[in-house]
Parts: sequence; C-alpha cells; structure tokens
Amino acid sequence: MSTTLHAIRFPGESTAYRSARDDLLEAEIALRRHIEQVAALRRRLPLGGAVAKDYVFDEAKDPNDAAGSRPVRLAELFRPGLDTLALYSFMYGPKMKQACPMCTSMLDGLNASAPHIEQRVNLAVAAKSPLPRIREHAASRGWRNLRLLSSAGNSYTLDYHGEDAAGNQLAMMNIFVRRDGTIYHQWATELFFTGGEPGMDARHVDMLWPVWNLFDLTPEGRGTDWYPRLRYDPR
Repeated sequence: MSTTLHAIRFPGESTAYRSARDDLLEAEIALRRHIEQVAALRRRLPLGGAVAKDYVFDEAKDPNDAAGSRPVRLAELFRPGLDTLALYSFMYGPKMKQACPMCTSMLDGLNASAPHIEQRVNLAVAAKSPLPRIREHAASRGWRNLRLLSSAGNSYTLDYHGEDAAGNQLAMMNIFVRRDGTIYHQWATELFFTGGEPGMDARHVDMLWPVWNLFDLTPEGRGTDWYPRLRYDPR
C-alpha cells in the first residue's frame, strides 16, 4: 500500500502494521463516503404521510419539579424556527417491570448530547408508561436534558411502530417535519423490521449510540454475549 494516504506514524509501528492499517484506512475512507451517500439519499426523501392526529402527550409542567403535569400536543413539540422533530419511542410500557436497559443506555448518551442537538432540531422521548413512572426512572439516571413524554393516553406509540399489536414495546426513532403548517412523517429506524444478518442484530438505532460505535474500534469488537444493564457491580 502507498504512503500517500498521510505521513503520520505512531511510535513503534512495524512495516506490516502500517501496510495493514493503510488497507483498513482505504476501507474507512470508502465507508465515510458511503455514509454520506446514504445520508444524502435520506435527505432527498419525498415527504412521508401527513400526520392525521395532533397527538396529546402528558408532560411535566416543570422539568425540575416531580409533581404536576400538562397536556402537550405534537404540534407544540416544534419550536419556532425549527421544523424538524426527532421523537424516540422508549421501551417502557406500563406492564414492564423495569425500563429497557438497551434504550436506557442509548438515552444516557442522548441526554448528554441533547443541548447540542436542540440547536438544530427538536428532540423528545415518549414512553407508554404513565408520566410519574417515566420521570422516576429518568431521575434515577440523572436525565436532565431530555424532553420526556407519556403516550399512555394516545395511540402514537402504536401508530408509529413503537409498539406492536400485542402491546410489546419497540425502540423506534421517528423523524417528523413541518411544512406550511402541516406535520409530515419523514423517516424512521425501519432497519429494525428487516431483521438482522448472521452475526448482527438489526442495529437500527446504533448510529445514535456511542457504546457500540466505540466497541467497533477495539480488537474485542462488540462481542456476542454482552448487553447493557441498568446497574453494574461497583468496581
């Protein structure tokens, strides 16, 4: 492999390492291009279906106060000047004994990123459980930046595939856009419904989830027998 990719070298690396690393670097460049190609296709999607219901969610009156709630409509989740809404369906239904550890892990990271994300788009998280139960879990995780909604009183979770007909909760990110006062569905993590491939699950929300992306950089990789938990033993 040529040395024209870049001139940077790391202490102690061998010729064999550099040759293999350059091969990998070529693949990483191709992957970067492909990621942008896919993102461009996503941006060029025509408008999806117009949202037929202005869903009413339950939201805390004051994010810093555990008591009290207020109704909030889907249209009210769009702030002035921001016409895109990312609405994540969090797997925490009223019949579940505890919140989904996988969703929780992803949302732990999204909570930290939310102040940055909200400079460009609206962001909210909806779960089917009653609001006090959602907020109790959020408090245990230290989530202070996520706009948390209960969809217990509407059909949003079922309509937009955060739940199946049997009431099983599904992790689903939906993107909505507002055009001339009408809200349209634009995109969702539909990769989930295609199933996995040998050695891979659906990975439909992994682009949002720093845990797996970091593991992919390591010699150990993701592994096949580890998943996030809600609690870990103290070190």
